[in-house]
Amino acid sequence: MNTTRRTVLKSTAGSGVLAGLISAGLLHPTQVLAADWNKAAFEAKDMAGAMKGVGAASAADSKDIVLKAPDIAENGAVVPVEVISNIPGTTALSIFVDKNPSPLSAHFDFANGALPEVAVRLKLGQTSMVKAVAKAGGKFYTVQKEVKVTVGGCGG
Repeated sequence: MNTTRRTVLKSTAGSGVLAGLISAGLLHPTQVLAADWNKAAFEAKDMAGAMKGVGAASAADSKDIVLKAPDIAENGAVVPVEVISNIPGTTALSIFVDKNPSPLSAHFDFANGALPEVAVRLKLGQTSMVKAVAKAGGKFYTVQKEVKVTVGGCGG
């Protein structure tokens, strides 16, 4: 049998089974979509508005959050940032950049038992404070670090 024909038959059969499961109501593709994004927090133009958007307006300083970022970023377009929360029961981590046009750069929710660790590459337009916020037990905790940018990322 021709391999192309076999591939087409397999994919057609798989599509038919998938369509049958959806029409029978056994599979709900809308449940796999990502949760609604926090539009107010991501579109905030200042740090206070972004922090309020994620519910962390009154976050307490914590030494149990590890924020790894370079002291000096040679290129603001790609700044590696890593956040690790050692606070038990951490359910969310957010990363903010104070002087960016939209301060909330990233937000992550964690299911039960997931390790609250993230590594991202951020764009910094200028020298700024990078702030990490962890949510644990309904309370918010924060740590921050200044990153000096020598070549612009957002603005050139």
